[in-house]
Amino acid sequence: MFLENPIRDTKRFGWIEVIAGSMFSGKTEELIRRLKRARFANLKVEIFKPIVDTRYSEREVVSHDANIILSTPVQTASNILLLVNDVDVVGIDEAQFFDKGLVDVCNSLADKGIRIIVAGLDMDYKGRPFGPIPALFSIAEYITKVHAICMRCGNLAHYSYRKTDIDKLVVLGKKDNYEPLCRACFLKAMKSK
Repeated sequence: MFLENPIRDTKRFGWIEVIAGSMFSGKTEELIRRLKRARFANLKVEIFKPIVDTRYSEREVVSHDANIILSTPVQTASNILLLVNDVDVVGIDEAQFFDKGLVDVCNSLADKGIRIIVAGLDMDYKGRPFGPIPALFSIAEYITKVHAICMRCGNLAHYSYRKTDIDKLVVLGKKDNYEPLCRACFLKAMKSK
């Protein structure tokens, strides 16, 4: 019996996976899980994060549940291309903090046969698309949208509500600055500000 194979080229193909959601939804946890599984499979893995993310560690990607994996902090997305060397998998955490060039970086690496796993917030604290994540959605082969639990009603949450009045786009924080909310609770909280 003949099975049709749509890929006739024998060259190795890469792909892009995006893990996105609100604060406290488990994005980094899922990224670390996938990267550790790749290492278990004896794949060569490199992990990057933006240099501005120093909440838990300067050199490690750390989930809110304290799972840790060593990473390389970089200033811009283009630095990733300069540092990647003979790898099978590249992990990128807190992708929303990178410039729009991250999209080209991910495409370039995937075109070279590398599996790319990107994690980040898909919306900012006002509920607007954040950084390069929306563009990464459009080019990714696999998208995982993770949800937190709304701190006010218990429904699925996909908004990151900022509890402080700071108006800057980027404010690194933990549970003291942010809480995950569902759409209804988010809209109610935004109206009461």
